[in-house]
Amino acid sequence: MVHFGKGSKLVSESNIPEQKVFDNQPFPLVLSPGTEALNISEWVTWIHNNATNIEKLLNQYGAILFREFPVENPEQFDNMVGAFGYEDFPYIGGAAPRKQVTARVFTSNEAPPSELIPFHHEMAQSSKYPKKLFFYCDVEPPCGGETPILLSYLVYQEMMKRCPNFVAALEQKGIKYTRIMPEEDDPSTPIGRGWRSTYAVKSREELEQRCHQLGSELEWLQDGCLKVTTILPAVQHNSPMGKPTWFNSMIAAYEGWKDKRNDPKKAVTFGDGTPLPSEDLQICSKVMHDICVSFRWKKGDVLMINNELVMHARNSFVPPRRILACLVA
Repeated sequence: MVHFGKGSKLVSESNIPEQKVFDNQPFPLVLSPGTEALNISEWVTWIHNNATNIEKLLNQYGAILFREFPVENPEQFDNMVGAFGYEDFPYIGGAAPRKQVTARVFTSNEAPPSELIPFHHEMAQSSKYPKKLFFYCDVEPPCGGETPILLSYLVYQEMMKRCPNFVAALEQKGIKYTRIMPEEDDPSTPIGRGWRSTYAVKSREELEQRCHQLGSELEWLQDGCLKVTTILPAVQHNSPMGKPTWFNSMIAAYEGWKDKRNDPKKAVTFGDGTPLPSEDLQICSKVMHDICVSFRWKKGDVLMINNELVMHARNSFVPPRRILACLVA
């Protein structure tokens, strides 16, 4: 049972049919108003007063779904996130096409509705990534469009059981991401963000400096596109839960980094450049789908994710759908 200090009667633990139980606790944790009279001002104040307790719960459960709270528009979502007091994290280095909505709020991946976005930790292909994510349902889709989530330490545990040699090779060699991006955004693909907006730069000189700061190597191609390569660990051993996590974007790159510029088999490899075994990747993908939780979005939902513990994805959908996002350090 979840307990709070200040204003404890304003919030209560709830549940949704799609929840699963892992290690004797629900995933995700679901919180709802303890009173129908709760307004946005009271809600934002409650968050401000209980931010430390909420973060402890986030580190324990990995994800929290706030359902039926009075968050009705992007501005109120912005205020809610701001009440936590976190430092905003700029979306620099990410692949998804997005649009800014408020100072800290932007659209989620604007890839076509038919496109599936595979499981990943947000910006795990970069040496700098957000520690927490917030998603807000501004317009709930009539069909599909779920944001499936999963606990990354469970993926690591299952892969250790099923593919120990693969895990050992990843631990030894790391993982290499290679992405080719155009100069300007290409919204026809889930990874169509151009290099100017990806790195928030105006010139090639600025870009080269930014890539150096992120530990990435770059190569200019004859058609004006940019090829960026980054080698990183595939497993994180210092997660808030104290358990090794499958902290990477391996499946997202292998299944999703495909367009007229990018080949998935080249987009992600072992750190030494050798190919990842397709059979092990297929097992990993199946593990993720077996343990994930996929719930129907409802207008006003806010999903808070510890990005070091939880992966997320996106199912295809029938429009309209508008899910907004915030990244914080």
